Amino acid sequence: MTHRLFLTPFEWTIARRYILPGRSEAFIALVAGISLVAVMLGVAALVIVMSVMNGFRAELMDKIVGLNGHAVIQAYGGRLDDWQGLVKRLQATPGVTRATPLIEQPLLATFNGRVEAIIARGNTQADLARMAEKKVAGSFKDVQPGAGQVAIGSRLAENLGVQVGDTITIINPAGRSTPFGTVPREIGYRVGAIFEIGVYDYDNAFVVMPISDAQTLLLSGDSIGMIEVTTSNPDTVGETLAPIKAQLNGRAVVTDWKTLNASLFQALAVERVAMFVVLSIIVLVAVFNILSSLIMLVRAKTRDIAILRTMGATRGSMVRIFVAIGSLIGAVGTGAGLAIGLIFLHFRQSVVHGVEWLTGQNLWDPSIRFLTDLPSRVDPKEIVGICGMSLLLSFLATLYPALQAASTDPVQVLRYE
Repeated sequence: MTHRLFLTPFEWTIARRYILPGRSEAFIALVAGISLVAVMLGVAALVIVMSVMNGFRAELMDKIVGLNGHAVIQAYGGRLDDWQGLVKRLQATPGVTRATPLIEQPLLATFNGRVEAIIARGNTQADLARMAEKKVAGSFKDVQPGAGQVAIGSRLAENLGVQVGDTITIINPAGRSTPFGTVPREIGYRVGAIFEIGVYDYDNAFVVMPISDAQTLLLSGDSIGMIEVTTSNPDTVGETLAPIKAQLNGRAVVTDWKTLNASLFQALAVERVAMFVVLSIIVLVAVFNILSSLIMLVRAKTRDIAILRTMGATRGSMVRIFVAIGSLIGAVGTGAGLAIGLIFLHFRQSVVHGVEWLTGQNLWDPSIRFLTDLPSRVDPKEIVGICGMSLLLSFLATLYPALQAASTDPVQVLRYE
């Protein structure tokens, strides 16, 4: 005996009649409709939430990588003296798109009696030019070597009460040694630009200046603190830099963006898994509704099934009919849920504005969240996985009722007819 996966015209006819039962089975139709809606809502919720969380991760990664690159190489002791040769080797490494020197040092800044802990950051002119698109006031063109001008984060500017044109004093506690002890080094810098990266920790602490000015401030000569590296694929940065890491063993440490921001991205990863599991329960509940509606349908159609069996319908035909009914409910619900999810994502900002209008609350204040709109990024692999899971669960829910229908004994059912 051969096993068929497709339905014959006779089986399709029976399946269509059972999908829309008569008035006497209106309750069964209601349960089946609820199952379809539940599958639709579950799939839509998964598509929306997972895409929004992908958008958050992508936005954060773009902002963080835009300032820190994909990895940094830092010497033990905090100073790289032979960095020019290392930069050339990095630039020649396959997969590395950019390698640039960098200085970062925790210091103090004062203005009108206010004192804030800062991170003084020395960048090349090319890096400063790239940061120009993040400015909210002033101009990065004024932040030139020897000009005595810096750019500071927007939150730091608020905390210090600084505007473009004001002069802040940066204090380096590790100043020059004198017969009376170490005298902190204090240098005044004019604020030439104010920037906003979009990550609170950066906007609240960073003071950016030309790398030569940072070397003068820190009395570091021609040495630098680290080298910033950008690769063609951030997810494989470890493999790309593995040869360089082996060469620098014992001299410097290579830290990629995953390690630098481990707590943040780990929290996002855990939250994504948790949300996927929780929202998958909606689909699971819908699947149980499909199961219960098919069980009720089999009970209601027991006599019809027995008659069909006496007319020559095989057990396999009964299995295929009820599997087709349940799978069709799951497929229609999955397709509708996918469509609703994608439409919601397309008009997500309009939805946010509508909720804000109804509630009178500003749900997406850029000054708090540092993002101008609700981010979203659709991952085709995730979409396929969500739809596949929904279809598979719907199919599995049909097996028990279908086997029950196939095991119906026409002799027992029609004995007293």
